[in-house]
Amino acid sequence: MKKLLNIGLVLAAVLAVSSCKKVLDVEPQQSIDAGTALQNDQDVNSLVVGGYALMGTGNLYGTNLLLLPDLLGSDGVATWRGTFQGQRQVATKTMNSINTEANRTWTTAYRVINIANTTIDALGVVKDANLKMQLEGEALFMRGVMHFELVRLYALPWGATADNSHLGVVIKLKTTKNEADAFAKSPRNTVSEVYTQAIADLTKAVTLLPATSRLRVTRFTALGFLSRLYLAQGNYAAARDAVNLVITSGRYALNASVLAVFNNKNTRESIWEIQQNEQNNAGSGNDGMATFYASLPGIGRADVRVTPSYVSNNYPAGDLRRSEWYYIGTGARPGNTYSAKWTSFSQNIPIIRLSEMYLTRAEANLVLGTTVGATPDEDYAKVKNSIRTNTIAAPATLVNIRAERFIELAFEGHRIHDLRRLRLNTGSFPWNSNRLVLPIPQREIDASEGVLVQNPGY
Repeated sequence: MKKLLNIGLVLAAVLAVSSCKKVLDVEPQQSIDAGTALQNDQDVNSLVVGGYALMGTGNLYGTNLLLLPDLLGSDGVATWRGTFQGQRQVATKTMNSINTEANRTWTTAYRVINIANTTIDALGVVKDANLKMQLEGEALFMRGVMHFELVRLYALPWGATADNSHLGVVIKLKTTKNEADAFAKSPRNTVSEVYTQAIADLTKAVTLLPATSRLRVTRFTALGFLSRLYLAQGNYAAARDAVNLVITSGRYALNASVLAVFNNKNTRESIWEIQQNEQNNAGSGNDGMATFYASLPGIGRADVRVTPSYVSNNYPAGDLRRSEWYYIGTGARPGNTYSAKWTSFSQNIPIIRLSEMYLTRAEANLVLGTTVGATPDEDYAKVKNSIRTNTIAAPATLVNIRAERFIELAFEGHRIHDLRRLRLNTGSFPWNSNRLVLPIPQREIDASEGVLVQNPGY
């Protein structure tokens, strides 16, 4: 993927970057006509690579889709010690309608969606049947995942109303091709409608994507994301069945070291990760996971400080995650506790790991009283294995499986989403607080002339 990064970014800019007039409905003809740009297999493939490139930026999976959910749920876990006000507002739940982080995440997610829609429209020029199928699957994956990420950050969670008719985000299924498209005013869809569309896109993507790919998403990546959607809905049977397909594929295995999945690229524990290297990464100055999380000589701003009591109270003695996933900083802001998951600017960023799949199946089977694929005890023990701790896992209960999920996936972008689906507070903020919802960018509200409704409190 990285070999095609530059050409992908060029096409992404051509086909998905708007002028400063409007962000949601981006105008793709800044340099050349979309129909002229996309003439053959290679053109459309390069466009999709551009979508991957945007997803890997700091605006999305390169930083914000992992960092912001953990800052929203950081009470008692970590504190933001940096000088950037956008992230500080998120951590303290004092965002305003011009919050920089909310703005850039929204903008880039819709750019990816527009790339996905443009790809789907251009499939007619793709002659290679297998490539055509893959590109359609990748486009549907991108569109479905971006709508899902947007709705769970910019709307109250699933279950906040009885029928989930509360406002979600705008569903975009058509390519922005001209100025008229760019200035079309679209209202927000309901949370129920957004989930339905995201599930439809990912379900179809599963049927189109290949089973293996060295650097790009596969059907198992789509299944992993489907399990997250279903889990957020409380649809335990569907979540269980999706992750069971991933686990029983036999393509993935837990590593023999708790840090291996972060320190090595594309290990068997990783179902999908953002590809980075020394030349192409989310950033080493004002963006990037290591930038914000690390406190090592020459690496990191040490902006996210882990609360020591969180580590000592949640990782038992003998748990290797306690000693290997946390350390005392020696770089910026030395002497404090930091996460060792993010220590290199060029490391890949795992987005879906096998341990998450085991914990989802264990929780779902336990709730349903089933043993699909394995018993809850067996899956729980897989995660809490001898590599992680020298103690024997206790029998699985909902309490300890869910507690394990929090500590296993800490600082990987899961915390606020799990707190909200389990209806747990973060600090003094209840799971359905409007202060845990990011604002729709004010420029979008203004450009829509009242069609796009702002979230309460902004």
